[in-house]
Amino acid sequence: MGAPGSTTVQDWLAGRAGEVALGPAASRVVDILATQPHLASYASTADLAERAAVNVATVVRTARQLGFSGWPQLRLELRNRYLASLSAPQVLAEHGDNPSNPAAEAIQRDMESLALLARTVDMEAIRAIAGAITAASRTVVIGSGTFAAPGVQLAHASTSMGMDVLLERHFGTQLANTVTRLTKQDCLLAVNLWWLPKEVLEASRIAREQGVTTCAITDLGSSPLAEVSDHVIIVPSEGVSSFPSLTPAMAVVHGILAELTVLAGPECQRAMERTEAAWARMRLFH
Repeated sequence: MGAPGSTTVQDWLAGRAGEVALGPAASRVVDILATQPHLASYASTADLAERAAVNVATVVRTARQLGFSGWPQLRLELRNRYLASLSAPQVLAEHGDNPSNPAAEAIQRDMESLALLARTVDMEAIRAIAGAITAASRTVVIGSGTFAAPGVQLAHASTSMGMDVLLERHFGTQLANTVTRLTKQDCLLAVNLWWLPKEVLEASRIAREQGVTTCAITDLGSSPLAEVSDHVIIVPSEGVSSFPSLTPAMAVVHGILAELTVLAGPECQRAMERTEAAWARMRLFH
């Protein structure tokens, strides 16, 4: 089932493989990925090599032929794409029966995802997005539903640092109006995991056509959103229940904020002092 109009893992792999000349051994690796995505999305290079009857070097080489820096990056994309092809009840079924300690398992899964993020994240992309926000006259952040949460953190912290960063909370005509006002001096950052809402994609497309610097935090490097973004950060997103985890995306936002603090220099400190003075004057806190 999955997202309406979503590309299957098999179709996605066929498209990737069709762009390069794969030998017999590499083709066996791709066949395993296509026919056993659940297995492959958890497998180590050694596991996959054994299943495809090839050596580990062939698995790594195949990943690079498909456009990835190595097997961890391809496995992350494969897992996220596989989960994106499922409905919420199917994702729940994918994670098996009710766990005995769901809270502990959720925390453990997030710890594992953060470890994976540390191995696979593109630090240059984080720096590039921070640089784009710093250079922009204003930045608009968009995200649908719960996936807007990382944008809430980014917008709130950035504005307290003196930057013009807006989280657009309303979609429909309001989002369209906001996007059409953006110029070449501005930046648009979309945060999206799992299924891709049409409005998020079209807003990014419109901004790109207007010369706006477009950025994305997403869990699929080969999604249409990534294709219309100048800078893309790919994050793990698997949780233990029906919906993706936001923890890795939040960690990336914290990384962007850390970069912004350095890029802003002394002005960041002065802006935060002015912000806190306003909070105190308005008696916002106990």
